[in-house]
Amino acid sequence: MNKAKIYKPTKTAMQSGIAKTKHWVLEYIIEKTGINPLMGWESSKNTLSELKLKFSSKDDAIKYAKKNKIDYEVIEPKNRKIIKKSYADNFTK
Repeated sequence: MNKAKIYKPTKTAMQSGIAKTKHWVLEYIIEKTGINPLMGWESSKNTLSELKLKFSSKDDAIKYAKKNKIDYEVIEPKNRKIIKKSYADNFTK
């Protein structure tokens, strides 16, 4: 039986915008990975490890998983705490 995780990706530290964090991702969880003897990289014989499906909503991703009989785990995103700052605050304290 295939296992998957459904999550909303976080922004990387190198970007300031949140454009790539608006969709939900279904990513398969692969238990058995190994080391490639030729290159020394981590690899898997299961090609599902390379697959990431993007959905516009969490409900769409869950419907897809249920329709295809995939065990899934939903990882809820953490809310960002935004502190509004002004450039002038650098000089007033």
